[in-house]
This record gives sequence, structure tokens and C-alpha cells, in this order.
Amino acid sequence: MTAKKTFTIFDHELVPEHRILSEEEKEELLKRYRVKLSQLPQIKASDPAVQALGAKPGDVIEIKRKSPTAGVYYYYRIVVED
Repeated sequence: MTAKKTFTIFDHELVPEHRILSEEEKEELLKRYRVKLSQLPQIKASDPAVQALGAKPGDVIEIKRKSPTAGVYYYYRIVVED
């Protein structure tokens, strides 16, 4: 009997690094960019990356993306219900 391999979405090379911001980080982000939570791009709670993180609606996700021109840049999305 062979053991079934488990797959984590973040192991895939095309999926960038995701993390949930703390409440303090969330407030600092909103202050720094002078935006409201409703102005952030949205990501659904059913998204596989959101589910893998265990994020819930209202959480802000930081996505670390690689860019050939900028090197690394960060993208922020708020988790919303489906």
C-alpha cells in the first residue's frame, strides 16, 4: 500500500507567497496608502490560496510577487464572502 501524496497549493512555482496581515499591519497599510478596506481589491473566501491559509472574510492578504522590472512587489487583497 502506497502513501497518498498531499499537495499544497503554495508548493507550486507559479503561486506567489501569501500571508495574512495582523490587525496592526492592516491599520498601518490603510494609513500608509490612505485607503479604506472597501477600496482594496477583493479575493473570495473560496479561493484555494485563501482556504489554505485559513483566512476569513475581513482579513487582508499580502501577496509577494516577483517582477522582472521591480524585483519583488507586494499586492494586498481583502477576503470577502462568496
